[in-house]
Amino acid sequence: MVPATLLGISIMWLPVALLLLDKGEAKGTGFATAIVGALTIVAGIITSTVYTNPWVGSLLVVYGFFYCSVAHALYTGQEDLRSVGNVSLTVAIISIVYVILSLTGGPVLEGGKQLIARNYFLAFACAGYAVLYIMVWLNAFQKFSAKILAWSLIVWTIVGLWIPGFWLLAAGKLPF
Repeated sequence: MVPATLLGISIMWLPVALLLLDKGEAKGTGFATAIVGALTIVAGIITSTVYTNPWVGSLLVVYGFFYCSVAHALYTGQEDLRSVGNVSLTVAIISIVYVILSLTGGPVLEGGKQLIARNYFLAFACAGYAVLYIMVWLNAFQKFSAKILAWSLIVWTIVGLWIPGFWLLAAGKLPF
């Protein structure tokens, strides 16, 4: 489920990046972003319930909600994107918490059980996502260049979505 979701998310990130570079149009990009947002929310619910992994599933749901807010803004032609920026800031904070817990692991419970194991790749990925979400927040308040954000999205589509997605499909595990 996760590899397909990672690859699916790229269907939003790359077109949004191209739109920021004036190589697209907002309504079509907004529609694709809405589909990706819905997919990501559903994938998060399935990951949490069927695959009993609420740690990853919850993150996917939060990211899906952000994608839906971007979709709405693009599809409706919003000019003031501060509300999207504020959602992005919230998602950045959540991503930073994920970085910390992925680096340290969650608390050890009674009987030695730990619900959140250390995962250096997830920490790396969430750190990259947090940086992107902070860029989106700053861009929404006109404090960060859309072109730099676009190129960052393109780079992170490869590093944060395609490499782990294809690696999981080909090797059955994350790169590190």
